[in-house]
Amino acid sequence: MSFFKRLINPNMVFPLSFVGTVVGGSLIAKDYFGGRECRCKNTIEGKTVIITGANCGIGKETALDLAKRGGRIILACRDEAKAQKACREIIAESDNQNVSVKLLDLASLKSIRKFAQEINEEEKQVQILINNAGVMRCPYKKTEDGYEYQFAVNHLGHFLLTNLLLDKLKQSKPGRIITVSSIAHERGEIEFDDLNSEKNYDKAYAYSDSKLANVLFTHELSRRLQGTGVTANCLHPGIVKTQIGRHTAMQNSQFSMSILGPIFWMFVKTPVQGAQTTIECAVNEKLETVSGKYFKDCKITECDPKGRDDEVAIRLWNVSEQMVGLVSDVNLNNKETTSS
Repeated sequence: MSFFKRLINPNMVFPLSFVGTVVGGSLIAKDYFGGRECRCKNTIEGKTVIITGANCGIGKETALDLAKRGGRIILACRDEAKAQKACREIIAESDNQNVSVKLLDLASLKSIRKFAQEINEEEKQVQILINNAGVMRCPYKKTEDGYEYQFAVNHLGHFLLTNLLLDKLKQSKPGRIITVSSIAHERGEIEFDDLNSEKNYDKAYAYSDSKLANVLFTHELSRRLQGTGVTANCLHPGIVKTQIGRHTAMQNSQFSMSILGPIFWMFVKTPVQGAQTTIECAVNEKLETVSGKYFKDCKITECDPKGRDDEVAIRLWNVSEQMVGLVSDVNLNNKETTSS
């Protein structure tokens, strides 16, 4: 019996139908759990965009989309070789030659200051800053400045970078600051007596703490930027399959991946899907004056109440300034009034 006859064999109809149903249903479920897409078609010609961690994952897909929209894209990355490779690929796919790489190591305050100085001196304008880079659940270690790595990269690095670029963003208004946080912020706590996790370190909770810091930073930054023409928002991109999960137990277990891999595939977003909310926040004209909000699946949603705590947000801001050696003049008088 030929292969074709086997396919039309009545005894095979049900098995084939079942397989087709399972495959089709899986693809539909994958699309559903991938979340909403950015449907905004706006271009961003003439606008300069800085994206941290843009050599792979969500950052790279965000850069590619914004390059296709005509923006001047600066990939701010630690690994120059990977960043240059990503840059070449983005240029080839977007047909936009205005994509470049600048070295930035968010684990180094020195590197951040050097990067910001070069941007402020060389760039006429910066309209969009996307704080995308991050690390997750890595083993305990400290940066060259002596800070716990997740808190330093995910929060302190972007805190310093944003503050050093604020004047440029305000001069280029309207401007947007977009910080990629996570739903993990709901588990976070800001332990002011142990921000460096020297008394106790749990890599999962340390990640959640740094993501809560992102939300609190956005909350306070938005308040300080009122009336400047620059907005600040943060977002949860979804659970996305990227290199950020390389330290998780599942991705390091062949058994877990073989057993749970198909389920993981169905419910976890691709980098393209994970980039959609960031893109929405960057290009939607209806969001030009929206600030201090938390986004998920391309729409505003409620963050955990801990992320809206004014007292904690102000205290974290002041402590972060001290940790990175920064004296900010953004709404300084207002801050002093609020703190008194």
